[in-house]
Amino acid sequence: MTRRQVWWRWGAAVVAVALVTGCSVIEDATSPEPADGKPSASASAGTGGGEAADESTLPGIPSEGQAREELAGLEVARHGSMSGYSRAKFPHWAAQGESCDTRETVLERDGTDVERDAQCRAVSGKWTSVYDDEVFSEARDLDIDHMVPLANAWRSGARTWTQDKRKEFANDLTRPQLLAVSASSNRSKGDQGPDQWQPPSKAYWCTYARAWVSVKAAYELSVTEAEKGMLDEMLDTCTS
Repeated sequence: MTRRQVWWRWGAAVVAVALVTGCSVIEDATSPEPADGKPSASASAGTGGGEAADESTLPGIPSEGQAREELAGLEVARHGSMSGYSRAKFPHWAAQGESCDTRETVLERDGTDVERDAQCRAVSGKWTSVYDDEVFSEARDLDIDHMVPLANAWRSGARTWTQDKRKEFANDLTRPQLLAVSASSNRSKGDQGPDQWQPPSKAYWCTYARAWVSVKAAYELSVTEAEKGMLDEMLDTCTS
């Protein structure tokens, strides 16, 4: 091979690498960030993971019987006013140590083969969105859903809480309040209660109702008549 051929091949390789790198930069710059937290990164370091976000990973899931008892004990009332509400009054995502925040902690818990970078951002893994049975390999495609939405909590009692208690509620990893789901299902749900929105996957209704009731009972939040009626219906699927 002549010296000219060597230099020509070397130059072509440099151009190819530059083109690939350029595409990657453009893609990262135009990809939307998660609405609920910081974006995922591209470098990786460290491993972890769990199973799909069902009742085996969600903490504090009560039995059907316990959920029915808790539901019967909840105050039934109309929704309160939204006056004064702001998501900023529910500070999230809180630091959880080792450069991790609540979002990254839930992503690691609810995924399988999750790899993180040095800043604790999930850079690879596999997640099953239990709301709609969709499977994802990019953390950026997932939102961390508040089982009982922040605005719903505000209307059912949280407006009288201290800021510290609202922060606890928004970052609660000890109860079934947070789970990683598809961004589309989370945004479809919005701040609606079970009477207005149910997971598209009916197989998850039993767990969803038990989790919802558990969180409302733990924080002494009220339910509406329609909400309570739909929760009863969803709990009926536990034995179907």
